[in-house]
Amino acid sequence: MDIKTIIDKYKAYRDKRIAKKGPNTFKRSVTRSAGGDVGIFIILGIVAVIMVLPMVYAIVQSLKPLDELWVFPPRFFVVNPTLKNFTDLFRLMGSSWVPFSRYIFNTVLISVVGTLGNVIFSSYAAYAIAKIKFPGRKFLFSIIVYSLMFNATVTSITNFITMSLLGWVDTYLAIIVPAFCTTFGLYLMKQFMETNVTDAVLESARLEGANENLIFWKIAMPMVKPAWITLLMLSFQGLWNTGANMYIYSEQLKTFNYAISQIVTAGVARAGVGSASMVVMMIVPITVFIITQSNVIQTMSTSGMKE
Repeated sequence: MDIKTIIDKYKAYRDKRIAKKGPNTFKRSVTRSAGGDVGIFIILGIVAVIMVLPMVYAIVQSLKPLDELWVFPPRFFVVNPTLKNFTDLFRLMGSSWVPFSRYIFNTVLISVVGTLGNVIFSSYAAYAIAKIKFPGRKFLFSIIVYSLMFNATVTSITNFITMSLLGWVDTYLAIIVPAFCTTFGLYLMKQFMETNVTDAVLESARLEGANENLIFWKIAMPMVKPAWITLLMLSFQGLWNTGANMYIYSEQLKTFNYAISQIVTAGVARAGVGSASMVVMMIVPITVFIITQSNVIQTMSTSGMKE
């Protein structure tokens, strides 16, 4: 019997249990009035406008010529839009002694490998803590929860000492390997593994002879797809924006974010180029979010719910 048959049997059993309760036709339900719906819509619309304003402002700033960037009083909208800031940005990229393609390659490598490692290791650890009973698992999870209180800045010195002792300073490993072990990712996946992956279907798979690795990939991971896609999006966004200045010193290994920051800090004359660079940096994370937004919304809406 394959894994799909086991899952189908479990769903049929669950639907049968629900059908026994029967429809409760006399139960009164509380509904909102039309005025309440309109009020909530207005409030959410105002919040949405406030949240999208920074992104709109960054795009508007990137289209302003230099004289409009420093006009007083400042204007939100652009009067004479221009693409000169973007052309200047790409010209500066082309004149760099380290090709900008190298910066982009470094950023993509760190972001992709670090994100995949984070999802895989966090999911494996979360599955073990949530679904495999071993001595000390509750104590181990308590330490993970407590570690969420510490800001990355607090642990930066100890992390640097560790990277130095391992000989990973000024290498990709100093950024990629720590990204594999984020406590937030483990916590998120553990909570979803515990509530969405039922013990009944796991026991059914074990009785059919499936090993834990097969159960993890064929049963557990599909059941928590919204969670690991959310973790993928958050992890990629964090790594894409990393400057890696603490561990990376060679110019050939630095990230795209570092190269952009060098342009922005060049002075007042580069203000327009700096605005254009911020828009360029936003494109990839926004694209990733648009692709994964349905799963992210599902993760946030079902977190904390139990059957």
